[in-house]
Amino acid sequence: MDHDAYSDDLLRDILKSTRTIAVVGISDDKRRPSNRVMHFLLQQGYTVLGVNPKLKPDAIPGLAIYPSLADVPPPIDMVDVFRANPAIPGVVDEVLMLDPPPAVIWMQLGVRVDAEAARAEQHGLLVIMDRCPKIEHARIFGQG
Repeated sequence: MDHDAYSDDLLRDILKSTRTIAVVGISDDKRRPSNRVMHFLLQQGYTVLGVNPKLKPDAIPGLAIYPSLADVPPPIDMVDVFRANPAIPGVVDEVLMLDPPPAVIWMQLGVRVDAEAARAEQHGLLVIMDRCPKIEHARIFGQG
C-alpha cells in the first residue's frame, strides 16, 4: 500500500465499517489530542475503549480503560495509536497477538513506521499512518 497517499474511498470505507476502536495511549487530560479524538469518536457513535497502563480503569468517566490491548474484550475493529514511533513495534506485536485481530491499525499524526506497517500488512491488516481519524472523518463526512 502507498502510505504517502490514501484515497478518500479507502478512508471512508474504514470509517464506515469500523464500530469499535481501541485508543492506545489514551489520556485523561482534556487538553491532550487523544482525549479530544476519543470524545469526537464517541460523538460519532463509535464504541471507544481506552488503553493505557498508567490510568485507572475509571479515570475517564463513561470510558472503559484497559492496561493493554490483550485486556480489551474482542472484537476490536480498529486500533488508533497515540504513541511515538519507537513504541510502534511493541504495539504491532500486541495487535498481532489479538484473536481475532482488528482490521485496521491507524497511527496518528506524526507517527509513521514503514517496516511495522509492512509487518502488519503481511498479516492482512490495513495500516493508516500519519493521519487522524477525527480530521479525516470531519473532512470526508463534513462533521466536526
